[in-house]
Amino acid sequence: MGAATLLRLLITHPIEFKTLLQYWAYHQPSRDITAKTEHKTSGYDRETMRKCWELLDHSSRSFASVIKEVDGDLARVICLFYIVLRALDTVEDDMTIPEDVKQPILRSFHEKTVTPGWHFTGSGPDEKDRVVLVEYANVVEEVLRIDPEARDVIVDIARKMGTGMADFAHNAASKGVLSLDTIADYDLYCHYVAGLVGEGLSRLFAATGKEAASIATQLELANSTGLMLQKTNIIRDFREDSDERRFFWPREIWGRAEYGAGVPAKDVTQLLAPGEEKRAAWAQSGMIVDALRHATDALDYCRLLRNQSVFNFVAIPLTMAMATLDLCFMNPAMFQRNIKIRKATAAQLIMQSTNPREVACIFRDYARSIHRRADPADPNFLRISVACARIEQWAEHQYPSFVLLTARSSSLGGSGAAFSGTDARSRVAQLELDIENERADEKRRLELQERFGARIGGGVPTPARPKAVQTAPLEFFFFVALLVLTILGLSFGIVWFILAYFPE
Repeated sequence: MGAATLLRLLITHPIEFKTLLQYWAYHQPSRDITAKTEHKTSGYDRETMRKCWELLDHSSRSFASVIKEVDGDLARVICLFYIVLRALDTVEDDMTIPEDVKQPILRSFHEKTVTPGWHFTGSGPDEKDRVVLVEYANVVEEVLRIDPEARDVIVDIARKMGTGMADFAHNAASKGVLSLDTIADYDLYCHYVAGLVGEGLSRLFAATGKEAASIATQLELANSTGLMLQKTNIIRDFREDSDERRFFWPREIWGRAEYGAGVPAKDVTQLLAPGEEKRAAWAQSGMIVDALRHATDALDYCRLLRNQSVFNFVAIPLTMAMATLDLCFMNPAMFQRNIKIRKATAAQLIMQSTNPREVACIFRDYARSIHRRADPADPNFLRISVACARIEQWAEHQYPSFVLLTARSSSLGGSGAAFSGTDARSRVAQLELDIENERADEKRRLELQERFGARIGGGVPTPARPKAVQTAPLEFFFFVALLVLTILGLSFGIVWFILAYFPE
């Protein structure tokens, strides 16, 4: 962001400006893969691995920053996994590659990934990620260096994904256009291009010891997590994909007759035609409802993760996906251009997505936002209500809203819990907590009496529970100081202007 952009943001969106300042001030990257101390795990001292990190930056700068934050050698393994799948996806997406060339490459890509020196120069000149295939020999060399267990996972996922992509590419070549008819076809396609990514990552988390071995068996939850992310991208990128003659929205959703007063759409591009705004809005909400059915599985998956860097790696894209679904819902601009969440929103989500409770609250808040804007005239209205209610129910069951977080620590003798006085459930919970505290105090008194005996006489007073001391956060003073300096600067500027141009 330039100075002019920041000044405009300060004037028009001061809260977002404050959020970005907090992000820049406090959310510094915890790991520098280029540092010599990290070379043992990042491999940045090797030219081939350094090239792989550059390919990662080229393919997805935002996703690359999340990968680099993962602990130890897992970051390097995920980097290679991502590039392998990106190369595979590039072959599948490139419509300039003849079918008789594309099919054998896709079906044998897992073998080529461990074939020293292999690379591919037949991609179209306008293909964005063409360089990944041209420089693929570097990727092969590094894949052969990693632990055999992790390498076997990458090769196995590449085999499954390559086979699935080849099948869909063949169908597209036969019909002359890539399109999907049923929701089952849609789920299967998303499984091949994203669900398998979730499976592979789960197995890599376990193989590298960053998570428990049991995470590798949670294939259904991992698949749902991948599907939610992929479907969000497909919804958001509708206009871009349509311009490139790729139609991932299934006919079973966009072709429903109730979207057009009983007349089904003949073609998915009809959603872009003037006068079809209502049909497009209902089809859009139908796609978002379909994506939301994976939300609770994704939340369940997050609760299984124990490594903080792995949790952040999974949770941040998920919360951004929920924000994107909320942005797309009932937003006609999505059919005209590619839309994205604001940078301040992304920064806020990155800072908040640190534990399962916060992620659940983010999901709940965006679900409420979607439900609040739902139109009763929408044929999907009930399905939207149910999908949002499921998210609300999940969050309330796992993290009850009447239980409040406090600064009190159990290490100081407190329970660390407080309850909302406006919720009837809080009276029951407070009573249970008081009974638990009384039992703990009595146990402590008996332990002290047994330890010190007659020296303490008839009884031992229970130590008072220290109260939390709340202080104003440092960023509050920083923001106030910045605001004062801004006002002073503007005042001096006005005075200077008056003295310079109106000396009399």
